[in-house]
Order: sequence, then structure tokens, then C-alpha cells
Amino acid sequence: MLNKSLLQPKSIVVVGGSNDIQKPGGAVLRNLIEGNFRGKLYVTNLKETEVQGITSFKDPSLLPVVDLAIIAIAAKFIPETVKILAGSKNTKAFIILSAGFSEEGEEGKILECEIVDIVSSANGVLIGPNCIGVLTPDYHGIFTKPVPVLDPKGCDFISGSGATACFIMEAGIPNGLTFANVFSVGNSAQIGVEEILAWMDGNFDPERSSRVKLLYLENISKPRMLLKHASSLIRKGCRIAAVKAGSSEAGSRAASSHTGALASPDVAVNALFRKAGIVRCYGREDLISVASVFMHPELKGKNIAVITHAGGPAVMLTDALSNNGMSVPRIVNPAAKELAAELFPGSSVANPIDFLATGTAGQLGTIIDYCDKKFSEIDGMAVIFGTPGLNRVFEVYNVIDEKMGTAAKPIYPILPSVMTAREEIKDFLQKGRVFFPDEVVFGNALARVFHTPAPTEDPEKTRVDGESIRRIIDASPGGYLAPSAIQGLLDACGIPRAGEAVVTTREDAAGAAMALGFPVVMKVVGPVHKSDVGGVTLNVKDESTVLKEFDRMIRIKETSSVLIQPMLSGIELFAGAKYEPKFGHMILCGMGGIFIEVLKDIAAALSPLSRTEARTMIRSLKSYMIIQGVRGRKGVNEDAFVEILLRLSALLEAAPEINEMDLNPLLADENTIRAVDARIRIEHGR
Repeated sequence: MLNKSLLQPKSIVVVGGSNDIQKPGGAVLRNLIEGNFRGKLYVTNLKETEVQGITSFKDPSLLPVVDLAIIAIAAKFIPETVKILAGSKNTKAFIILSAGFSEEGEEGKILECEIVDIVSSANGVLIGPNCIGVLTPDYHGIFTKPVPVLDPKGCDFISGSGATACFIMEAGIPNGLTFANVFSVGNSAQIGVEEILAWMDGNFDPERSSRVKLLYLENISKPRMLLKHASSLIRKGCRIAAVKAGSSEAGSRAASSHTGALASPDVAVNALFRKAGIVRCYGREDLISVASVFMHPELKGKNIAVITHAGGPAVMLTDALSNNGMSVPRIVNPAAKELAAELFPGSSVANPIDFLATGTAGQLGTIIDYCDKKFSEIDGMAVIFGTPGLNRVFEVYNVIDEKMGTAAKPIYPILPSVMTAREEIKDFLQKGRVFFPDEVVFGNALARVFHTPAPTEDPEKTRVDGESIRRIIDASPGGYLAPSAIQGLLDACGIPRAGEAVVTTREDAAGAAMALGFPVVMKVVGPVHKSDVGGVTLNVKDESTVLKEFDRMIRIKETSSVLIQPMLSGIELFAGAKYEPKFGHMILCGMGGIFIEVLKDIAAALSPLSRTEARTMIRSLKSYMIIQGVRGRKGVNEDAFVEILLRLSALLEAAPEINEMDLNPLLADENTIRAVDARIRIEHGR
């Protein structure tokens, strides 16, 4: 965990400090000096007696006691240096800028582990190695640029990549985005993004702490820690956005079930972020735009007034908002006629509100006032204002700034003339404002922020027969469970299932079919994809067909027995689960049967599920209209579907050994839902 020596050091040594500011050791020392670090500053350099005006020690053993060491020397020399500082100089915090560790192979990994052991045994904290450093109000411990002017109301930014952190700051600062603290964790040998977020949660101060957290993650090593502390921070009033890079690996793994094929690691990331309330972003510009939305008051509804003096950008923004589930409603308010009378002829107040290229700053202010005070159907305003360069637009931007300070509803300034109105935008930013240069990027970001749900609450416990579940799991070998074990698990967790019999002889097949009642369905037991090998026969109506189909099926490769069930009808649904290392179990649902492969319309969430999550999963499906009932066709019992997902979640809690599980299909009508086919694979000792 972070400590005072890292966050508020009274003394810092730059190990490898240099007069050459083209080197990391020289650049970080320059930034510390220019950042007016108020504590004692030391340098070690084998060849220099003075570095950038600071007395240099040739050997770290000659240093006085020092809180924080920022290290920029060759990797092979670092363990010994850390040992000296941690052992005899009481150094409790280390930032290692140097590369040459686990990112380069096994040899570097050994060095890295050695350093972690030394630091941890001294009860110290390590940032890096292979990072750009740490930037706080107390010191500028980074070797790169830009070094932004820190603002306590700006963003806390934690990045797994130093270069990406620089690029994000470079792109965000010109838009007015500010930063409070920046942490680059590099290899995260001891402290990663999750630990820093945990510290921010545990030390959150409602009066002083930043309420915006930005994350760039290349790996999520501790997803449950991330979930816990991100959720906690958001409940305290923070807003969090994150980029998780490296999602293309998702489709590279083979899986033996529908759930396994669909529940990729990237699906797990989406499920984690949604459960935590984190807004997921997919690139630098996306993260900057979402962060910029965060810097404005929270939008309470989805109805946006698009205010513009240029038609094209307004149309593009309207499309972006509408295509992402937001609304640009036509304004039919009686006050609209009053507003139109205040504008030049030809202006439109229908929404988008176009007050023409000849419109004035005063007219813009009037429009904003009407949207804020008189148009109750409007929740927020997007103001698009650029310039062809014929006139200065300081007055217009001053009006936007003034109204942003007084309006009850959020105002989002979209200022595309970043070159032509450079001076005006600079003046606007100096007032502490954040703007958006592109209307479509803004529209996409606003919609994503608005539609990201709040963190989920802890679910209520669903009661299941835990003793029976454990007895079945403990008695079963690893791999796919036998049909009798699956039946026992479904019964123990209360998931309704169709009557069935598993038979290995012709005589038993005929007897089972008679007992269950014709017509029946016959399915092979053994092959993974039954339909692909001719292992499913529907609507078997008599004994002779049962015998004939049994004789055929039992000869299919890998078949051990035949499953017989009554022939049922209904809408086919799907529910399943997949264990994802570190994340835990994911639960999926969607349309079943062949539609799961054709449509791939699924919703996923991390277990355990709350009732609200289960219902949200179902209602987020593109095929939800079928579940509701469409064109005179009856839908399904949604409450029963919710209950099955909750019972599936409870089963996973009782039997964490479950690796993959398919309930496909679940046959549903307006009254009941029953599992018709199920596969469960377990893995002991995971």
C-alpha cells in the first residue's frame, strides 16, 4: 500500500541524476527542481560532484537518511542500490524508471523479484520498474513531458503505460482537461493500478480528493480488488473511466461449450466494469472525451438540446446521440414561439436550435436561458460554435462561460475552430473550462457516460440445497458431469427441468418413452454438439421409432447412452456460466437453440448476481422484444427467467468447481421455463 514517503516525501534522491536532461536521470531531476520540491533533494552520480546545482554523492552509502529514491541506472545495479537505501538509509519508497526487467524476459524477471523482496521486507513501497514516475502536488517525479499544472479538482490518472499516459495528457490538456495526480505503474511489480485505486478509496476526502479517476490498464491482475474499490469510490461521488487494452486475445481460445466460446476475457472486462459502474473507453480520444464529460455537472436525463449556428455539425451530433440511445426531442413547448421571436427570421427552434451564422452572442444567451428555465423537456445542452475567422468570437465564448456558471442544467461547449479561434479558446480555457473539439466524439462519450449503470448492490442470498450440491460435486470426477449428476444439481438449486431418462438398452428406451408419454425427444449422451453428429431426433411418436433411433444413436462415435425427454414446445432461451481466471464466474443469457450461434445476442454479468442485474441482463438483449411477446405471439415469463439466473448464480457460489455450464435450450412460455438440455464441466483443485 502507498505510504507517506511516496506521497509526501521530505527528502528525495535521484539515483543516476545527470546534467544531461536528455537522459531520464537528468530530466526527472530538472522536473523536480522546476516543480519547486520543498524538501531536501539529493543526487548520486559516479562521475559528477555536482549535478544541476545539487551536490552529488558518488556512492549511495554516503547519502543521509532519505524518504524516496527515484532510480534511473542500469537494471543490474539496482538491487544492490535498493538494498543499501532500504537497509541503512531508511528509504521507504522507490520509483524505478529504468527498463530491463520482466518486460524483457526471465533474467529481468529474477532481478525484479529480488527488488520487490528487498522493498517489501523493509515495509516499503515500489512504483515500477519501467515507468515514467509519479506526479503529485508535492513533487514532479517524472522524466517526461508534458508536466501539467496540477489542479486538485482535476483528474487522478493511473496508467499501466508511461508513454500512453504522456499521450493522453498531451491530447487532453489543450481541451482544458486538468490533472490532480498522475501515477505510472509500469511493470506493477509490487504496486499496480488496483492498489493505487484502493489507496484512493481508503483515503478519500470528500473535501479535497479528486472526484474523477482515469485508468489505463493493459492487465487486470486483481479484478475483485478493482471492483470493490471502484464501486466504493463511485458510491462516494466519484466518476471513473477506463481503457482496457489488449482485448483482441478474446477470440483466440477454443472452448467446448457455447458459454465458453462466448464468454471471452474481454466479455469479463465489460461485465466487471458494468458491475463496478466504470465507463469503458476504447482509446485515448475516447477517454479524454469521457473525462471531459465528467468535468461537467451530471446529466439527469437523456433529452439534449443541440444549439448551433451551423447545420452540418448539429445533424452529425443529433445522429450520434440518437444512434446511442439519447434523445434530441422536438421542442413543442408553448415558449418556443416566444424564443423564435427573439431570433432572426429563418432561425429554427425545433431542435436542433439553429440561430444561423448571423446569430449574436445575446441570442445564444437567450436560447440557453429558455432551454434551462422554460423547456422542461430538456435535460442538457450541447452548444456548437465555431467561426470562419471573419470576426472574433470572444463575446460568444464569454456568454457560454457565464451561462455554464449559472445554468441549472449542464452545458457542453463544442468548439471546433481550434485554429481559427485559437485565442478565444485559450481565453475560454483560462476561465477553467473544458471543451469538446468534435461533436460526434462528444455525442458518443456523453451517451456512454449516461448509459453506464451505477455500481450494483450486494445481492440477496438465494436459498439452495447446498449440502446436496456439495455431495454431488465432491463425488464427481473432473470433466463433464453425468446426466444424473446434472439432474441432481438442477434439482438442488431449484431450476425446473423437463422429465427425462438416460438409457443404455433398447428395452429401457422403449419403457422410458412409454412412461414419459409420446411424443418424445431422443438425444445422444457423450458428443459435445449433438445436432452436428445426428444425435437429436424430435417428435418421436411410437415405440418402433424409439427402437430404431436408439439402435442408430448408440452407434454414433463417443455416445455412451441416450437421453429421452417429453417433446415440449416454447420459446428457446439460453443461460450459462463460465469461470474466468481471476475474475470468477460469468453468467450469460440470451436466446437459445441454434439462435445463440447465429445471433450471438448475449448479456453477461459477474457472479454473484443481484435481482436487478439479472433483469437488466434480460432487458439488454436485442431480442428482448421476443421475450416480451411480439406481433400477437405470447412472450415468456420474465420473472421466471430472472429466477433461473439467480439460482444459477447461487449454484456457482455453492459449487465454484464449475468451469463451464450450458442450459440450452430452456423452453419457455408465458407461465413456466424448464431446462431441456444441460451440460456442466467441473474442475477440482482450481
